[in-house]
Amino acid sequence: MLSLKNSLKVLKKTKALLDGHFVLSSGLHSAQYVQCARLLSHPRISNKFVSSLAAKIKKEIKKIDLILSPAMGGIVIGYEIGRILNKETIFCERVNKKFKLRRGFYIKKNSKVLIVEDVITTGKSILECVELIKKSKAKLVGFACLIDRSEHKKIKYKVISQVKLEIPTYNKSNLPHHLKKIPITKPGSRFLK
Repeated sequence: MLSLKNSLKVLKKTKALLDGHFVLSSGLHSAQYVQCARLLSHPRISNKFVSSLAAKIKKEIKKIDLILSPAMGGIVIGYEIGRILNKETIFCERVNKKFKLRRGFYIKKNSKVLIVEDVITTGKSILECVELIKKSKAKLVGFACLIDRSEHKKIKYKVISQVKLEIPTYNKSNLPHHLKKIPITKPGSRFLK
């Protein structure tokens, strides 16, 4: 498995860990942003990263029938984890701001489902995925992601991650002085039109 030190080197080398002033999909502000698409744009480098996460999942979770990922960020990660673990992998998409299963995808009743995401910050996307699992009368076995920067306040299940980063987030009303001086970037895809 890839160590934390080597994982951080990979993130820096691929320019996936960015510094600046970012407004996240949640509306929170942050001085750092993880752009996993940059990591994944280097397949040979990201392969070690994803393979390491797959090894952790295999060690922690004994039975998985299906992998579900939220679009957009989780699709590639979910696919790669599914390929490595030899599991069916599907994704959900936002339709009128709500996650739906489309393209003929469905979740079988009583199946054991792992939710795989690229980055977990507030947990909004993965918690919306949980609702799809409940609606299908299936069972959530856990969450996995490349980067976990959450505080797990709303997340009841264990999160298996390749890297756990503690990056503070701020509301607009409590921005640190140094962030106020930096131009804002909105890198997420949730609100693209």
